[in-house]
Amino acid sequence: MDQFARTRLLLGKDAVKRLHDVKVAIFGLGGVGSYAAEGLVRAGVSSFVLIDNDVIDATNINRQIIALHSTIGQAKVLVTKNRILDINPSATVVTHKIFYSKDSDQTIFDGCDYVVDAIDTISAKIALVEECAQRNIPIISAMGTANKLNPMALEIADIFKTSVCPMCRMMRTELRKRGISSLKVVYSKEKPIAPDIANDNVNLEEKRILGSTPFVPPVAGLILANEVVKDIISR
Repeated sequence: MDQFARTRLLLGKDAVKRLHDVKVAIFGLGGVGSYAAEGLVRAGVSSFVLIDNDVIDATNINRQIIALHSTIGQAKVLVTKNRILDINPSATVVTHKIFYSKDSDQTIFDGCDYVVDAIDTISAKIALVEECAQRNIPIISAMGTANKLNPMALEIADIFKTSVCPMCRMMRTELRKRGISSLKVVYSKEKPIAPDIANDNVNLEEKRILGSTPFVPPVAGLILANEVVKDIISR
């Protein structure tokens, strides 16, 4: 038996072939994006484009599957590529160590069948959604998962039917300005928790980062992967 035998029992051989034949671009390889990549390659997707400008640091270890003491200082795109190839040696992985923006080389989308948006910056997310709309490429976006404790509060919705999430609110405003009327997202209805920055044990550097857990961002990433798989095999 091969590594996809158990998946084939549930999805069927035709669905597994569809997953093998698609190319998925993942923008952002943090707590959400790294787990989305993990879920997709283990499900059978075998062609990836990875986009992230960051390197792994110690604060990533609490939630990113690619973050280990042995990978600190390494580029996230390269660590993720190596992990994908270790899971499926026949996969094809193209990497772009860039911070994506509307001024980026948009040929990175060429041949892509689906886009996963797991980046944090609103302007970059908007540019990504616009480019996908112009190219008619399906996209699913992750909204804010920092300062959250409850993975059970995550759900899939159209962004114009979301509530509570501050990032969703900002995205809705910007998308309306651009005439974009729909976007599938994973988001949380949990109200963000104020970080304990008043604590005397929290230093100035820690006060500049967002709080996170090993639960919410990874679960959001696996939900993203599940939605992509469902969309691909339902075509």
